[in-house]
Amino acid sequence: MRTTLRLILPLIFSVAVVSLLFATYQVRTQRRELRSDLSRRAEILGDSLQESVEQILDRGSDKGLQRLVDRFGQREHLKGVALYDPAGVVIAITPALDPMFRVRPAVASRATQQDAGVGEFVRGQAVHIYALSVHRNGEPAGTLAVFHDTTYIDDQVAHTLRDSLLNATVQTVLIAGLALILVRWTLTGPLTRTANWLRSLRTGETQSAQGNLPQGPLFEQINKEVTHLARDLKDARATAEEEARLRESNVSIWTAERLRVSLTNKLQNKPLFVVANREPYMHVYSEKDHEINVLVPASGLVTALEPVLLACNGTWVAHGSGSADRDTVDEHDHLRVPPDHPTYTLRRVWLSEEEEKGYYEGFANEGLWPLCHIAHTRPIFRPQDWQHYQQANRRFADAVLDEMEGTESPIVLVQDYHFALLPRMIKEARPDARVAIFWHIPWPNPEVFGICPYQRELVDGLLGADLVGFHIQSHCNNFLETVDRAVEALTEWDRFAVNRQGHVTRVRPYPISVAFQEPTLAVNEARNAGAERAALCAELGIEASLLGVGVDRVDYTKGILERFRGIERFLEMNPVYQRRFSFVQIGAPSRTDIERYRQFLDEVTSEADRINARFQAGRWKPIVLLKRHHSHDEISRYYRAASVCMVTSLHDGMNLVAKEFVASRDDNRGVLVLSTFAGAALELTDALLVNPYDVQQLADAILRALNMPEDQEAERMLRMRHNVREHNVYRWAANLLSDLTEIRIDVPDRVESPLAGEVASLGTHG
Repeated sequence: MRTTLRLILPLIFSVAVVSLLFATYQVRTQRRELRSDLSRRAEILGDSLQESVEQILDRGSDKGLQRLVDRFGQREHLKGVALYDPAGVVIAITPALDPMFRVRPAVASRATQQDAGVGEFVRGQAVHIYALSVHRNGEPAGTLAVFHDTTYIDDQVAHTLRDSLLNATVQTVLIAGLALILVRWTLTGPLTRTANWLRSLRTGETQSAQGNLPQGPLFEQINKEVTHLARDLKDARATAEEEARLRESNVSIWTAERLRVSLTNKLQNKPLFVVANREPYMHVYSEKDHEINVLVPASGLVTALEPVLLACNGTWVAHGSGSADRDTVDEHDHLRVPPDHPTYTLRRVWLSEEEEKGYYEGFANEGLWPLCHIAHTRPIFRPQDWQHYQQANRRFADAVLDEMEGTESPIVLVQDYHFALLPRMIKEARPDARVAIFWHIPWPNPEVFGICPYQRELVDGLLGADLVGFHIQSHCNNFLETVDRAVEALTEWDRFAVNRQGHVTRVRPYPISVAFQEPTLAVNEARNAGAERAALCAELGIEASLLGVGVDRVDYTKGILERFRGIERFLEMNPVYQRRFSFVQIGAPSRTDIERYRQFLDEVTSEADRINARFQAGRWKPIVLLKRHHSHDEISRYYRAASVCMVTSLHDGMNLVAKEFVASRDDNRGVLVLSTFAGAALELTDALLVNPYDVQQLADAILRALNMPEDQEAERMLRMRHNVREHNVYRWAANLLSDLTEIRIDVPDRVESPLAGEVASLGTHG
């Protein structure tokens, strides 16, 4: 109540002051108008009497003057009329006039002197006098004075003032009352609910609902900030509880908080610089209202790297590819992200359309991608694409060097096959920098990689790094064998390192993973698998009692066509599952500017349509193809509802979909069918491992998954969840960055490109 009064009292005072000022203005205006009206009427009456008096004077009839004066003494508000001779002696006067007016007043004297009409309100007396000179035969003969009673003006003004004050009082009371109700309803009440909600969160009463927060545009910003504060408080409490539980159980699990503390110690307050082609947040203009929207690209790389940046307040250098990206950065191309809780810096690098097409679509994704995945799509290497690849690497190197300026012994983590040349460029400019590159895709055997006409330049660029990371050991082995064949260097197989002209590059496997989330109250209260399946089927407009799910970019390396044919074979051999089992393929369109990807999207669509046309009956269909990007929350619903998740990559570095599915199944249900050609198969050995090229094996795996006993299903999922939980993304980042920070950097006096040295040596020997 005290807070309400503090808000209302200034309003009451303001309304009262405004009402009083308005009343004063109204009274003064009325007084001025009444006086002006009286002066005008006195002037009209005086002019009329002047003409009559002068006619009587011309006839020489003094008695006629008195009769005239007596007749005008009976009018409303008119006190009387007096006529004075030139000497000021009264000639005729209304008997009711005050005797003091028998002496000519000063205003009448001024009228005689000016020979014009003069009006005046007499101070101290409620009288208005209007005087004007009269003439006889054209000569001055005296002064005519008209006297009006002004008492009625004061009475009307007093009445108006009384009414204005009464209205002001009533208005103040009404406005104050309404304001009190509105303030309690729209402000203090909602704020009290917000405070109570925050208090309940602070005290750990998690059952308090966010729906109690006030709604509407007035509270939109405060709700946003309060919600973020509550989320941070909840996350901090959950982190503290998890850390305490892990200490109590003597379990060494890496968490975001543990990673933050570890990186703080390892980096010694030095910033971490991450370079990746994909940006974590993209700004685009909407087609309808041209407003700027924020998108989170569907990318396993973003999923894996953002926890690292959140933990160490680093800088992410990426290609600004959104249509509104330029309009959201500052003059240094910087932007603090995430938008709702800025924690680290995003530095955007700009590429022309021609550079992007040659570097990204051409060399990286039509050349290196099919080359490394060995997916029977012929790699294409164009000289102009190679030039753009070099230019883009240089562009990113310059941006990173600009960001690192002033930082002693900076730490750089380069990502993936887009930047094979970048480590050498950075190391040549900053020998004191610790540089690591993580190669997210497979590294093929040296015979396959030898197809690339620029293999020596690529390998030399990678060997500029102090640490090169791959997902699994076999990729490390393939890389070292490629080094042996491609460049002149000493390969130290005993410690998996390469010594190239005095610079040592370590090669290590770091199996990447996901951020495993412990079950929370909200998750426990979510719908079970059956209820979620029923809800999803209703939304999709299908009928099915069993669901399978696949989540992939529409890429020819993901084995989507092989998966569909395995489903077809399964339904063909097990007709009892027709009208019961439906498979939902979430397929995010990818790299559609490349002809091979457009063709593959059409192939996937055609294959799904063909199989559906063969088996579909009523509202049941065997394959539901969803060709759009889905959020993590949307995908999680399908993970929880699925009886089986199929990951049938033809060749994959790791594949985080497999781990995301396992991490989402806190009910310990569901079966994972996993390709042996995915890196995840080395860790998730309790999945049903298959050769995706073997259609019969795929069909048998689906049947086995759907008929697996519940206890066996739970045991397998428990073991896989334990593996993903133990080897999460925080552990991946901690191991990689820990190894990088422990590398001793010996800064040479002069840095020379090894490749240039080899060319010179070859020229000398020739």
